[in-house]
Amino acid sequence: MNITPKITVLIAEDHVVVRQGLCSLLNADGDFKIAGEAKDGREAVNLAASLRPDVILLDIGMPFLNGIDAARQILAAQPAARVIILSAHNEDEYVSRAVDIGAQGFLEKQTSSEILAKAIRTVAGGQPFFSPAILRRMQLMLVVPLDRDGHSVANGNRLTAREREVLQLVAEGAANKQVAASLGISIKTVEKHRQSLMDKLNIHDTAGLTRYAISTGVIESNLLREVL
Repeated sequence: MNITPKITVLIAEDHVVVRQGLCSLLNADGDFKIAGEAKDGREAVNLAASLRPDVILLDIGMPFLNGIDAARQILAAQPAARVIILSAHNEDEYVSRAVDIGAQGFLEKQTSSEILAKAIRTVAGGQPFFSPAILRRMQLMLVVPLDRDGHSVANGNRLTAREREVLQLVAEGAANKQVAASLGISIKTVEKHRQSLMDKLNIHDTAGLTRYAISTGVIESNLLREVL
C-alpha cells in the first residue's frame, strides 16, 4: 500500500496566536506536516533555505523583513520554491507586487480553512491559487502598466532590494548604526542607501519615509503607531 507523503509547510507569521492557529488547522487536516515556524521575515528566509519545504506561507507585515521582500529573497535563492502570501491586505498593489516576484498564491487572512488547505495543495502541485475575491479582481483588470523590464508598475518598484530593506528598518525606528549592524554593512553605506531612498521618492525626513513604508505595505501601520 502506497502512502502519499505529506505536504511540508513553513509558516511565517509574527503573531503567535495566528501562527499557532494556522499550525493547528493544517495539522488537523492530515495531509500536511509543519516543517517549521518563523516569527519574522529574516527567519523565514533562513528556514526556507535549510528546510526546503514544499510550500512557504508568508504573512506580509512581519518585523525585520516583510513578507514580500522575504519572498523575493527566497525565490532568488530557490527559484523552484512555492510561496503563498497570506495577508490582511488584499489591495491590488500588494497582489501585483507578490505576482511580480513570483509568488504562486495570495490569500486573505479571513480565508476559510477549506480554502487555505486547497490553496496549499494546489500550489504544492505546481499551480497558482488566489483567494476568490482577489481572482475576480485580477480577471477584471484590463491593462496593467508595465515598466521597460516587463514588470507591473507599483509604488516602490524603483527601489532596489537593499533600499527596501533599509527603508523597512528606518521606518521601524532603527538608527543608522542599528541598520548597519542588522544588514552587515557600514554606516556610510546605510547613509548612501538612505539618501538614495529620499532622492528617488522625493521624501526628505524619516516620518515621510515611515508613512511611505506604511502606505505601500513595506510595514504595517500597527507596528509604528508610537513613531508616528
